[in-house]
Amino acid sequence: MAKSSVNTPSVPAPVETLTARGRKTRDALLDAARTVFETVGFPDARVEQISQEANVSYGTFYRYFESKEDVFRELSTRLFEDVHRREPTDATLSPAARLVASNRSYYQAYRRNARLMAIVEQVATFNDEFRELRHEHRRQLTERTARAIARWQEEGLVRAELDPTLAARTMAAMVDHTLYLWLIQGDEANEAALLDTLDLMCLGALGLEPDPV
Repeated sequence: MAKSSVNTPSVPAPVETLTARGRKTRDALLDAARTVFETVGFPDARVEQISQEANVSYGTFYRYFESKEDVFRELSTRLFEDVHRREPTDATLSPAARLVASNRSYYQAYRRNARLMAIVEQVATFNDEFRELRHEHRRQLTERTARAIARWQEEGLVRAELDPTLAARTMAAMVDHTLYLWLIQGDEANEAALLDTLDLMCLGALGLEPDPV
């Protein structure tokens, strides 16, 4: 007997056209996909597993996503938006306080998303599309930091000899890799001491004095 084929649409319905029930199902698939990816990793994840985790049919998945790559792309974008949403809203903060607040916000988001971050970093090593996605979000982050550094240079608060873009990229790499080794690779460290050290290293690199305690 021939296997029955699954009749799936070639292009999932746009999110803005979905009903409230459709959005709920789509969100359930995103949650299920995250669980599957974090459990078995991206290479071994299957659409069937995601559908089962969301308690929907195999065909239902394709009403909302084209493939596991498609759902992983959206999860990755949401992840980066959460992790990189770190600009302090208090306009009265000094540059030093703003930098420390940004670092702590990034740390908290990284820790919240550490398991998925590990998968994203892994996939970026062998998948060109997701490597480019990772680069793009990192670029957005460093450009925002570079603009702040340039502004502080104009105000005479930060070392004038620094290239703002290179400084932003270097500090981001230091913070990012330190958190990766600690939260994902399992390097032992005292949390308070590690975060304080990261803050002091970033402030020192720019020539900013920490605010008095």
